[in-house]
Amino acid sequence: MDTSDLLKKVRKIEIKTRGLSNQLFAGEYHSAFKGSGMTFNEVRDYYPGDEIRKIDWNVTARFNSPFVKVFEEEREMTVMLLVDTSASEFFGTRVQLKKELITEICAVLSFSAIQNNDKIGVIFFGNEVEKFIPPKKGKAHILRIIRELISFEPKTQGTDIGEALRYLTNAIKKKSTAFLLSDFIDEKDYESALKIANKKHDLIGLRIFDRLQEELPNIGLVPFYDAESGATDLIDTSSKSVRDEYKINSKKQKEELFSQFKKAGVDYADISTQDNYVRPLMSLFKKRESRR
Repeated sequence: MDTSDLLKKVRKIEIKTRGLSNQLFAGEYHSAFKGSGMTFNEVRDYYPGDEIRKIDWNVTARFNSPFVKVFEEEREMTVMLLVDTSASEFFGTRVQLKKELITEICAVLSFSAIQNNDKIGVIFFGNEVEKFIPPKKGKAHILRIIRELISFEPKTQGTDIGEALRYLTNAIKKKSTAFLLSDFIDEKDYESALKIANKKHDLIGLRIFDRLQEELPNIGLVPFYDAESGATDLIDTSSKSVRDEYKINSKKQKEELFSQFKKAGVDYADISTQDNYVRPLMSLFKKRESRR
């Protein structure tokens, strides 16, 4: 891709995602994620209408009068994007590739971050961490991130989510809000790394998937190529038992993934390449906001 084509793509994504961020995500982003940047400031007298959960029971008992804790919002938050660049992301059967969808979502989150005066950084990973963009502020920084998301060419084909999570834990010292964007096609065990990363940071999993990953169409004998391993298998999609088994296994894998997220206390959303990503993201934001 030459420089002119790259700049056109960057501009196109900027216009679309910046508009979405301005119209839909700015307020929801702030209320859903800024809560992780609150620090205790002081206590004051309780007033009718104050939230019960903010009552400082120790001070209340000491003075025999209700007091509430007052929190001060930190001026800035650090947002990290963990982007899966493995070969399976270059797949899509309907509207767009998984990689293209990941790029758009990252751009929306990036513009939402700078609107709230937050720093944002990126970790690109496949079998290993391939590139680290340290968190910074500003439009120029966001446009650099978008350029990298569009043009980055990974050296490895596979996926190691655990390695990416360990890198996040070690590289980012201050508590951050971290979005892990992947199709989560990874046979390695990363449960421990997931729990450790979420204890230090506020981790959110965004599963990006294509409908063909969940259900096979009836199109006869088809060669299926595994982009990460290089293996090719012939699958008879005309067989109902084959299609049923494929669907059952896909459902089981998704349920196991979401169970792992829940055990680790990680919020998550499921986003398809053929559907509008606004709805699942808004649902995630509102769910988090309701818990604040």
